Amino acid sequence: MNAEIIAVGSELLLGQIANTNAKFISKQLSELGINVYYHTVVGDNPSRLQDAIRIAEQRADCIVFSGGLGPTKDDLTKETIARHLGVGLHFDSVALIQIENYFKRLGRNMTDNNRKQALVLEGSSVLANHYGMAPGMYLEQDGRTYILLPGPPKELQPMFQFEAKPILGKKLTGSAVILSHVLRFYGIGEAELEVRIQDILDSQTNPTIAPLTSDGEVSIRITAKADTEPEAWRLIEEKKLEILAIVGEYCYGVNDDSLASKAVEMLQMNSLTIAAAESLTAGLFQAELADIPGVGSALVGGMVTYTEEAKIKQLGVDPEIINRCSVVSGECAADMARKVREKFGTDIGVGLTGAAGPEPHGHEAPGTIWIGISIGEDEPYTYRLQLSGSRNSNRIRTVKFTLSYLMRLLVERGCITG
Repeated sequence: MNAEIIAVGSELLLGQIANTNAKFISKQLSELGINVYYHTVVGDNPSRLQDAIRIAEQRADCIVFSGGLGPTKDDLTKETIARHLGVGLHFDSVALIQIENYFKRLGRNMTDNNRKQALVLEGSSVLANHYGMAPGMYLEQDGRTYILLPGPPKELQPMFQFEAKPILGKKLTGSAVILSHVLRFYGIGEAELEVRIQDILDSQTNPTIAPLTSDGEVSIRITAKADTEPEAWRLIEEKKLEILAIVGEYCYGVNDDSLASKAVEMLQMNSLTIAAAESLTAGLFQAELADIPGVGSALVGGMVTYTEEAKIKQLGVDPEIINRCSVVSGECAADMARKVREKFGTDIGVGLTGAAGPEPHGHEAPGTIWIGISIGEDEPYTYRLQLSGSRNSNRIRTVKFTLSYLMRLLVERGCITG
C-alpha cells in the first residue's frame, strides 16, 4: 500500500503554522510498511480540494486528510469528500452527545454550527475523538482507503495512533498485533551507524528496521508484526540484541527517553547532586535538566558566567588560568566545573565554555568547545569539541554532548543504571 497525506487549511499555505501533522502521520504509516510518496497542502477551497483528491487517487491506495472537520464555514473537508465519493452525511449520535456534554461542562450555549462537527460520511467507521469534539472517519471505497482526521495535533495524534492505525494494521497484515520499539543513540552519525548494521538492514523482513535522525541524535525503530503481543516482543528483543552487539556503546535509552531524562535518572538512582557553570550555553544545560519532572532531587543550582569578569568575580575562576590559557580552554572548563561544585556543595560540577560562533574567540575557531566535569575530589575530566553548525546548533549540541559524557563517566565509575 502507498499513501498520500492531504493537509487542509489556508493557514498552512500562509505559513502561519507548520505542517507537523504530516510528519507525524508519515512516521506512523512507515511503521506499518506503508510508503508515503506525496504530501499535499491545499487551502480551504472545495474545488481545489476536490482537484487534490482526484490527483491523489491516481497515485495512492490510502489518502489521509488532516484538518477541515471543525464548525466554521471554511471547514469543508468532509462535505467535499462526500460530494466527490457520492456518499451522504449523517449525524453520529455518540459524537453529538459528546459535543453537547462538552458545552454543558463549560456552562456555555452550543450554537447550531457546532452540531456540524458530529456529521460523518455514510458507511464510514467513526474514529472517536477523546481530546476534542470532531470525530474522525475511516472509509473504504473501490479498493481505496480514506481517513479523515481533525487538524489540532493534540486531537489528531491519539486518534490516528489508537483508532485508525490498528484498523490499517489489521487490514494490511491480518496480524492482531503490531509493536514498535525505539533505540536511541548519541555520539555516532547516521551514516556510520547504517554502515555498521548494514547486514541487519539488508536482511530485514519481520521485524523491520528504520534508522531515523533528529537534532544530532540517531534512532532505530524496530517494528514487529505477530499474532500475539509476547511473540511480537520476542521478535523485537532478538533484533535489538543483534543491533546492540554492534553499536550498543552508543545507545543511551529507548522509546521516549532523552539524554536529559536518562542523565537525571542516573543521578537520582545513585543519589548524586549536580551544579553547572555555563558560559556559551547561558543556562541551556540547566534548562534541559529542569524539563525533567523531579529533577530537584539532583539539580541543586548553577551560574551563568558569560564574561571573563563574571567567571573570576562570581565563580572564582583563577585569573591566572584565563591569562595563560584563555577562557576557551580545557583548563578554564575544568576550573569552572570544580568551582561550581564547591560553591554549591554538590557531588558533580559541570563547566561549559567555548566559541559558539559565528565569530572566533581570540585564536579559537568558531565551534571550539570545552566541557569540564568535576566529580568529587578527583581531577576534573575535560572534553574538546570542534563543531561546525550554526551558533544555536552548537549550543544545543554542546548540552547533548555534555549529558552523553556525564552518563558515560558515571557508568565507568560503576554507578547503577536504569
